[in-house]
Amino acid sequence: MSVDSKLALLKKAKDAVASSKAYSRLQLLFDEGSFVEIDGLAKSGEDYTEALAGFGTVEGCPVYAFSQNSDIAGGAMSKAQAAKIRKVYDLAVKTGAPVVGLYDSKGARLQEGNEMLAAYGELLLNCNNLSGVVPQISVVLGPCLGTSALLAVSADLVVMSADGELEIETNGADGSAERAEKSGMAHIVVPTEEEAIAQAKRLITMLPSNNLSVAPVADAEYAPEEQGEDAILSVVDAGSFVELQKNYGASALVGLARMSGDTVGVVAFKGLIDEESCAKAARTVRFCDAFALPVLTFVDSEGFASLKEAAKLTNAYAEATTVKITVITGEAHGPLYTAVAGRGANADVTIAWPQASVSALAPKTAVAFLWGDKLKGSADPVTDREKLIAEYKETEASPLAAAAGGFIEDVVAPEDTRAKLFALLDMMAGKRVSRLPKKHANIQL
Repeated sequence: MSVDSKLALLKKAKDAVASSKAYSRLQLLFDEGSFVEIDGLAKSGEDYTEALAGFGTVEGCPVYAFSQNSDIAGGAMSKAQAAKIRKVYDLAVKTGAPVVGLYDSKGARLQEGNEMLAAYGELLLNCNNLSGVVPQISVVLGPCLGTSALLAVSADLVVMSADGELEIETNGADGSAERAEKSGMAHIVVPTEEEAIAQAKRLITMLPSNNLSVAPVADAEYAPEEQGEDAILSVVDAGSFVELQKNYGASALVGLARMSGDTVGVVAFKGLIDEESCAKAARTVRFCDAFALPVLTFVDSEGFASLKEAAKLTNAYAEATTVKITVITGEAHGPLYTAVAGRGANADVTIAWPQASVSALAPKTAVAFLWGDKLKGSADPVTDREKLIAEYKETEASPLAAAAGGFIEDVVAPEDTRAKLFALLDMMAGKRVSRLPKKHANIQL
């Protein structure tokens, strides 16, 4: 074959790539002109491989990505596609850059049989070996079923468009984005694929490239008059909060934000902390710890609903060596205080608002057991009990009493919280912790 013939075939292949949906998605992800394809001429049988892969920059940050090409065999996973994705993982670990996977595949090339099983197994192994080394983001834009779904949800963060399907069953039954969000599998769900890719880009710019680097710093803008009374929004940079798993675990609000341009993880507890909320918060803390992102925790809760899940959350906080600062904005009693705010949580600093309540027992319980004699002979025990609870909060459970006993470090007015947190984060920036030699803790699952 002549050189001209070879060049003509190469041009035909590149033209086919450029016209594909997978390529247009990668163009949305990467900075203009930065995408470089790898293994562009690799074939799966007689066709070109059912996925595009390569590297480029996202807002200047180096990123590896693959995009399943549903224009070829419905994007079906094959040995060739698996080999291409595996090369992305290999290059990512060598260079310390994040991996973004764009999923849109109707299944696997079943005719490849057991070889397909081995290919999937190697991908899952690579994905899990990369976990905690470089950030991994899955963007589900179409069908993502069976083992592919298992691969997608093994990433750190999962973003879905409304057209995405995520389900372990290969028939895709009930794999809607809405269900994935309610079950906690999807961290962010948006209407269109353009918005999904935009969310992935935003997350990349907030995360470090790997576990040995620091997150990019952004220009900080703080407009307290626009933040409202929400504890998180009252302290983070304006417009920087990205909520994760919004419709899963209603008593915990989690996400990423910026404080004076630096990325932090945020966890806010409100009300009775149910099982889903414990799991949601624990995963957030472990993710932040893997990439040395400080964790800001805001607490106003009456306690835990599940012992097992509370133990999971306790382990996540205790094991994390990243900077951990807790702000008690309301109630923090007994096991809850110990798990997320006190020495059990290994918190670096705990501060409280003046209206907070901190004690070993919930005020209602403490009054019943410790001050029960004060209700003897009361003509109106219901009213008097409420008065005693209020008195207990003002005295025994007050943040001043907790500070006097060394259980919190300071009492700070809500309007001064941002400045205090900024000073603490700046002070703790050089935190270093040496742990006992071990593989890992045996976390409750």
